[in-house]
Order: sequence, then C-alpha cells, then structure tokens
Amino acid sequence: MSKSAAYVTFAILILIAFASLLIPSLPGPIHSESIDAADTAWMLTATALVLIMTPGLAFFYGGMVNKKNVLSTMLQSFICMALISIIWVVVGFSLSFGESFHGIIGNPLSFFMMKNVIDGQPWKLAPTIPLILFAFYQLKFAIITPALITGAFAERIKFKSYLLFIVLFCLFIYCPLAHATWHPEGILAKAGIIDFAGGVVVHMSAGWAALASAIFLKSRTESVHNPARITYVILGTGLLWFGWIGFNAGSAFHADTIAAIAIGTTSTASAAAAFTWMIFEAVRGRRPGVMGACIGAVVGLVAITPAAGFVTIPQSFVIGFVTAIVSSLMVEWRSKTNIDDTLDVFPCHGVGGMMGMLLTGVFANTKINAAVPGNGLFYGETKLFMVQLLAMIGVSVFAFFGTFVLLKITDLIMPLRVSEIEEQEGLDWSQHEERL
Repeated sequence: MSKSAAYVTFAILILIAFASLLIPSLPGPIHSESIDAADTAWMLTATALVLIMTPGLAFFYGGMVNKKNVLSTMLQSFICMALISIIWVVVGFSLSFGESFHGIIGNPLSFFMMKNVIDGQPWKLAPTIPLILFAFYQLKFAIITPALITGAFAERIKFKSYLLFIVLFCLFIYCPLAHATWHPEGILAKAGIIDFAGGVVVHMSAGWAALASAIFLKSRTESVHNPARITYVILGTGLLWFGWIGFNAGSAFHADTIAAIAIGTTSTASAAAAFTWMIFEAVRGRRPGVMGACIGAVVGLVAITPAAGFVTIPQSFVIGFVTAIVSSLMVEWRSKTNIDDTLDVFPCHGVGGMMGMLLTGVFANTKINAAVPGNGLFYGETKLFMVQLLAMIGVSVFAFFGTFVLLKITDLIMPLRVSEIEEQEGLDWSQHEERL
C-alpha cells in the first residue's frame, strides 16, 4: 500500500474513533423479558462457528493457488474479518436491518455505530436473543461474502484496490440484498422468496460478483496452475464444513427442531455432493482426487444453504447430488472458455447458490417449517417456485452488473490489476514483501 493511501486510511480510522466517542457510551434499560437462555447460548456458539469459516476459506483458497501467492490469497480472506467488521459496526448493520426505505435499503442512522443495539428490542424474527447477538451473528455472513469472491481474481489483484472494492461491495451489493431478503419489509421478502441462510444474499451475490471480476480483470499471464498445499485445502474444507453448522442451523435463531433439521440437511447434502463429485469424475475417466472431494463438499454446503430449514433429509441428498453434477459440468465448461475464474467461484458458489434457490422452490414444505409461504413444485404448487426463479434472475442481474460498475469505479480510483512483473514475482512479495 502506498504512503498516501495509508495516510488517508489512517485518517479515516481516526475519524471513526472520534465519532465513536460522540455516541452515548451507556445504554438505556436492557430488554431481557423475552430472552431465552438456551437460544442465546446456541446463537453465541453459532456465531463463533460462522466466524471460523473465514479462516477456513483462507486455507481452502490458499492451498489451491501457486506457492508464490499463498499468503496474499489467505490475507484477502483474513482481512475481511477486520475491515468488514468496522464497516458493519459503523453503518453496515443499519443499512441491512435498519428502518426500511421502500424495501430497498435500511436507514443508515437506525443503528449507526451500533447505537440502539445493546439496549434495543430483539429483532422481530429472532425475538428470544439479544439484538446485539443478532447483529454480530449477521456480521459473520457479511464478512465471508466478499472473501468468497477472492478466488475468482486470485493471483492478479492489487491489495489496496481490493480493500476499496470490498468496502464498496459490502455497502452497495451485500447490504441491499440482505435488507431486501431478510428484512420483513424487504422487497424480496414481501414478494415471498425464502432464503434460509444465504443462497441469495451470500452465494449468488458472491458468485455473480466473481464472474464479473474474472471478466473485468481478464486472464492471468501465467497459464500454469499448480496448487501449493492440497493439505491446506483439506484443512479449509474441514473448517468450512464445521463452521457451516452454525451458518445454517444458526439461521433458525432458536435451539429447536428447525435448527436440528438444518444440521441434518446440511450434513447430508455436503456428504452427497462430496461423494458424487468424486464418482462423477471417475465416471468420466478421471481418478478420484482430494481436490474433487473437497470442492464437492463445499458445493453441497452452498446448495443446501437456502433450503436447510425448509426440506427433508432425503430431499437434501437430492439437492447435494444434483448440484454436484451441475457444478462439475459448469467447471468443465468454464475451463474451455477464456474466463479466468481462478478457483471456479462462479461454477461452485454462483451456480450452487442458484441451484439451491431453485430446488428450495421445488422441495420446500409448510409441514417442515410453518414459515414457508407455500409448498414447492414437488408437491404440485407452482407459486413458490416461480417466485424463487424470478428472484434468482433479478438478483443475478443486480449482482453481476452492480459489481461490474463497482470494479470500474475502483479501477478509476486505483488500478485493480498488478503489473506483469508483479504477477510473475508473486503477490506475496510484490504486495506484502513476505514469502511462504
């Protein structure tokens, strides 16, 4: 990072620090009447589980890139835990869950600098846990979403430009989608779409942003790609699978049967997808490999995310099985194009998220979860499926073209792409002067 950029960033941090002092430091009476100890204990645990997913993603991506780019790739995930946390505390939570402005975005002043959060009424859809716990649980989703995108432009983006991009992405893509989908007054929520834990908000937004990024930054100068540490990939997959229990089951916001169903569907879909990916590769004449099993497991986790608390265990098996095959074919198709999505974020997260959204519209049932507005296509009803389909199309357009605009703005302020020399010597050294 250049000195001028560092000075500007440091000045912004000073302003935030002084602004923090202007917010009343002591809350009013804390609402505890409806708080349930079991639900709160579970959600504290789930929040920690979701946070560990981002270091897990760092290992997952870091093991896949060339050795000279391992540290820079891992840092791109890790730094989200710091930078997005600051954005969330200042204004991100308010934009996502503040008083609704026409169902599109929240009022930035509702919870500015976490004002009215410690002593706030519990969130209406999570009435048995403190509002502050809900706020910081949702933060973990905001953290991992831009981190997911990094796999698409790995090995060729300037770190300082990346920092600006993820701030813009959080404010102008993630927060509006979170508000539209998960706020009761959000336009997508009012239209009747269901997204249990982030098929739209996290995976589709990250997947389409990844595709836009890969196209915008163009291909790497080096076509040879040798994974640095496949053991890192295994470790990262394990951490992701472990943390995803909090990601999906935590989205029930209660320690109840719906959370237990989400654990069951999450475990089953991931297992089905991991094994299917390996066997599908063997059917096509390839040897079953570690990378395939790990990628398949993550694809299954992505696909079940929007459906986790809405479908049965057998149906989650189908979701993992079908999505693994579709994503695997998309990876193969992508490899034959000139789109350099380095770690296949779009075929795995984007396509996985879309498949999950559509299959939620196929299998969701009111007997599993009374919050479902109608039964899925499998049960002879079409409305939910059509709503899911239309939302999928609309979100795809918004996330792809919105990200493309943000990339262009970022590139005008500070160029995104490293030079050919910097790329050849590796981003670990050219961006951070560190080596593995």
